[in-house]
Amino acid sequence: MPIDPMRDGKETAPADEHFAIAPADGVDLPVKPRAIYVLTAGNLRVRDRKNVSITYAVTAGQVLDFRAVGIEATGTTATVVGWI
Repeated sequence: MPIDPMRDGKETAPADEHFAIAPADGVDLPVKPRAIYVLTAGNLRVRDRKNVSITYAVTAGQVLDFRAVGIEATGTTATVVGWI
């Protein structure tokens, strides 16, 4: 399970850190992001805390207000970063 910085009292503060996300099938992110920022458009396969994966068509500059547990390599063509 990824580290969850939202449990440290940052629930209402804006993000103040970011990290590169390398998609990997079945691998949890090192930190659970507050949101995901899309650098390049494509498909993004996101895995949630219940281990359910869904593929989204995303555009560059889009912000996904979603706290993903993992970003799957299979089905992902977009480039993204995590905001925490």
